[in-house]
Amino acid sequence: MQRVAIFIDGGYLEKILKQDFHRSKLNFESFSNKIIRTVSQNADLLRTYYYNCLPYQSNPATQEEVQRFSARQKFYTSLEQIPYYDIRLGKLAKRKDQYGNYKFEQKRVDVLLSVDLVQLASKGRISDAVIVGGDSDFEPAIRMAKNESTVIWLFHQMKMPKNDLWMIADRRVELNQKFFSGLFL
Repeated sequence: MQRVAIFIDGGYLEKILKQDFHRSKLNFESFSNKIIRTVSQNADLLRTYYYNCLPYQSNPATQEEVQRFSARQKFYTSLEQIPYYDIRLGKLAKRKDQYGNYKFEQKRVDVLLSVDLVQLASKGRISDAVIVGGDSDFEPAIRMAKNESTVIWLFHQMKMPKNDLWMIADRRVELNQKFFSGLFL
């Protein structure tokens, strides 16, 4: 029987939902179940791992930052209530770009996902790994998982460029309107 772990880059998924579908509310339990059914009708879900960051808060935090932070904490708590869901949080860093403008960058998210993928694959705990993401930074971890005979599924944005991540995946599934049918709240 296939044993599957799902690895969701939360920032990537949020971007897809907003850019491609102009939606943000998703039934995450149904989303994971649909992914599993896409992999195989007989697949067993080990766990869904969701990676993201809490919003940035300045010191002292503004009221808007406090509200945004609280809403995000509530969202992550709701995800943790779903059976077989684990939340992995990186850090959000505020950086100045070359023009002196501030921007926010996720830190540790890619590393957390990569470590979990390699650990589960190397211990033989999964036969298949589903990556919901688009960052080619996962490529070294994916290569290591494939060396352990783990089948890599890439669930990706519509019209994703054929980057290194797309090329290295064993199977690819486009996250299009048909896939999301019935999954929005």
